[in-house]
Amino acid sequence: MPVTPDDAIAAIRGVGGACPGYRALHAKGTLYRGTFTATPEAAALSRASHLDGSPVPILVRFSNGSGNPSQPDGAAGPRGLAVKFTLPDGKTTDVSTQTARLFVASQPDGFVELLKALRPGPAKPARLARLLATRPGLLRALPVLAAAGKTPASYATTEYHGLHAFRWVAADGSARFVRYHLIPAAGAQHLSTRDSRSKDPDFLTDELGIRLAGGPVHFDFRVQLAGPDDSTTDPSSPWRSTDTVCIGTLEITGVDTERERGGDIVVFDPMRVTDGIEPSEDPVLHFRTLAYSASVKLRAGVDRGPEAPQA
Repeated sequence: MPVTPDDAIAAIRGVGGACPGYRALHAKGTLYRGTFTATPEAAALSRASHLDGSPVPILVRFSNGSGNPSQPDGAAGPRGLAVKFTLPDGKTTDVSTQTARLFVASQPDGFVELLKALRPGPAKPARLARLLATRPGLLRALPVLAAAGKTPASYATTEYHGLHAFRWVAADGSARFVRYHLIPAAGAQHLSTRDSRSKDPDFLTDELGIRLAGGPVHFDFRVQLAGPDDSTTDPSSPWRSTDTVCIGTLEITGVDTERERGGDIVVFDPMRVTDGIEPSEDPVLHFRTLAYSASVKLRAGVDRGPEAPQA
């Protein structure tokens, strides 16, 4: 039987996350405002309206990966950078990235099985050994997760990566599959394990506030173009292609003070695309939008309804 979003959230809870009232994952985070400006190369790849070179407003959320909203910022684990672009017609399109370059599995059930194996307790090593014996492909994910879990010196000094492929369609009808990468203009800087443990619990948010007081934070938005042998449906499979194009710059200017107040709900859903950008047939990508709806129901008690992109 296929796994359900509720199965995934239950598995997340089992490893110490998914607290009621918060996102199932990336529970601890802060919203920021800024602007995105595309390069001329972007319009050559996609006819999407936010890629025509005109500055567009963005809503950004930096976060820790855990479902525990009280997790100290120095704890090991992936970080997230999600972006919501406001289009000229008032609609939005989303990009979701994290410090991991790849997903842990090619299918949702592999992710859920890994979470179940990671439940705390004396049987954890045996559970992991059994899982890796039956799913040897998960071994490839372990060093990727270890690298993604390094503590950055700042949310502004680590790279963030899109896990999924999207089909970009240009004005002339030509199309390419791409993966997303957000590269910090400040360069990559991380902390040692010892230094991470000595930091204040909220140091990443505090540091970013101080940094923004001195001026905007910038990221280059790059897309990696798929090669002929690169899988567009398996988020756990690395791409051989090294062909990348810088398609714009994110300029983050300050904390957002308008959203997520009262009953307002913000969802960064990578399936929320726009004309000129199409989702691939990646099953994990399609599962995510269903999981987000289940998470919203858990934390806010409401159905996303027609606002949710089609799975």
